[in-house]
Amino acid sequence: MLSRIIDIQGLTLEHTRRGVSQEWVYNNLVLPQYRISKRTFYNYLACSAKRELGKLESSLLKQATLF
Repeated sequence: MLSRIIDIQGLTLEHTRRGVSQEWVYNNLVLPQYRISKRTFYNYLACSAKRELGKLESSLLKQATLF
């Protein structure tokens, strides 16, 4: 799920830098491909998925070294 959030955040960032709105990105790119609601889209944008993924990976590494 975190990789999906990161994909959507990257897609949005890439296109908003070109001058289109987040609304346009949602309607024309995200909705047809991912089929998520607008509220979910904005929740995904507000989430710090890369940091969460880093925490998850580091905890998995720590767990793997315990045994």
